[in-house]
Amino acid sequence: MPSQKSSKIICSVGVFAYNEVENIAKLLNALLSQKLDKVEIGEIIVVSSASEDGTDEAVLAFTKKNNKIKLIAEKERNGKSAAINKFIEASQNDILVIESADTIPAENTIEKMVMVFADENIGMTGGRPIPENSSKDFVGYSVNLLWRLHHKMALLSPKLGEMVAFRKIFPRIPAKSAVDEASIEAIIRDAGLQLDYISDAIIHNKGPENLADFILQRRRIEAGHLWLKDTEKYEVASQSGSLLLKLTLAEIVEKPTKIFFLFGTMIVEIYSRFLGWFDYKIKKKNPFKWEIAKSTKKLEIK
Repeated sequence: MPSQKSSKIICSVGVFAYNEVENIAKLLNALLSQKLDKVEIGEIIVVSSASEDGTDEAVLAFTKKNNKIKLIAEKERNGKSAAINKFIEASQNDILVIESADTIPAENTIEKMVMVFADENIGMTGGRPIPENSSKDFVGYSVNLLWRLHHKMALLSPKLGEMVAFRKIFPRIPAKSAVDEASIEAIIRDAGLQLDYISDAIIHNKGPENLADFILQRRRIEAGHLWLKDTEKYEVASQSGSLLLKLTLAEIVEKPTKIFFLFGTMIVEIYSRFLGWFDYKIKKKNPFKWEIAKSTKKLEIK
């Protein structure tokens, strides 16, 4: 059952950071400024993984002004899933929200994602990530295309990412998972609970600005999904070839002038997935401590 106080659902928010000094203050201010009615944020726990750029100091400045904010500073970077486990252990409420420190939620996102836990059948929710990248160049188009397809997939079969909320019904997720939200999905579904995609709960994010970072990110995600399929026997909606083909054909009809960008994105995605397969199957590499795509850190909301 959700934690209750004056009939409100109280949640704990976990923020996961690695050298995020450029965005952490904007994110914490966005969380503190959330418009809430049926929901209350009981605490905000920032897990900073061996940050060296002033992230910890920026968070500590917030802790002195607001006692809801807490900092867990890891001396060693062990991957986001391991950081999530520290948040789960430290959290004080039954509904947990996790968010990467390089994103910004809209002002009502927490309310929309958490209020639905009044339904005891709901085990996990996720909002809609919207990238701030321009669609004018090829990489920007590719980033927007993938998140647009993510949205359409999630409307058909919930696929949750970037920022999710879930019931605290487990003590930890696999620490070596490189796809933490998908690992949580697997646990929630296994418990017989439902996923709910909240399409109007907006999360602003930033996709890669160059092709190298785009491939780096897609390659890591593919390897992570293969690991999840092998170890947890769970497959996310984006791994369905037939669904991807259906949505791709719809994209051609909707945006025929972008057909060359679309086919270019398909080639890059196939190449990236091959590299991810090669990393996992041949090199036996599981990127749970992944290399950062640096161009994704320059988030400016338009």
